[in-house]
Amino acid sequence: MTGRTPGRIRIIGGQLRNSRLEVPDLPGLRPTAERVRETLFNWLAPVISGVRCLDLCAGTGALGIEALSRGAAGVQFVERDARAAQALRDNLARLKTQAGQVSAADALAYLQGAPQPYGLVFLDPPFAHDLWAPLAQRLEQGGWLTPAAWIYVESPRDAAPILPATWLLHREGTAGEVRYALYRRAATAT
Repeated sequence: MTGRTPGRIRIIGGQLRNSRLEVPDLPGLRPTAERVRETLFNWLAPVISGVRCLDLCAGTGALGIEALSRGAAGVQFVERDARAAQALRDNLARLKTQAGQVSAADALAYLQGAPQPYGLVFLDPPFAHDLWAPLAQRLEQGGWLTPAAWIYVESPRDAAPILPATWLLHREGTAGEVRYALYRRAATAT
């Protein structure tokens, strides 16, 4: 354990603006910074309303809860750590939002299940596990994405992940040691 005390982060926009999320003290838990979330949701503002979202490797769930706050139709949160998943459920209950569902599951195993296509996916796995490529391939090939889905990818600043060729970079930025990027899935010819 690091000796840090659990903390809080806040939702920065929408109906739940300024709501606080309890953040448990767990190794490797790295909530997306407020500045990055603000930039991302400015980019997503024209498309967020009514979209169904998948928050893989959800951690605190800050990205998915921010999406719910801004009008997303629903968010499926997938988080492997049982304590983080329970903290996420507790935060959703405290915020009285019914549109978020939490699965305490490994993201790769979850994507082996029956697919449901999502219009927006948050892909922010633990940096130490290098899961971007396998998760991206399962999303792309497994029927988890709508034809023109948006995919947000957070990765180390100096290690851009290998992603499917159908994911076209829309916008990107850096903050500290983090690279954040928004991709748009190109509709493929059948």
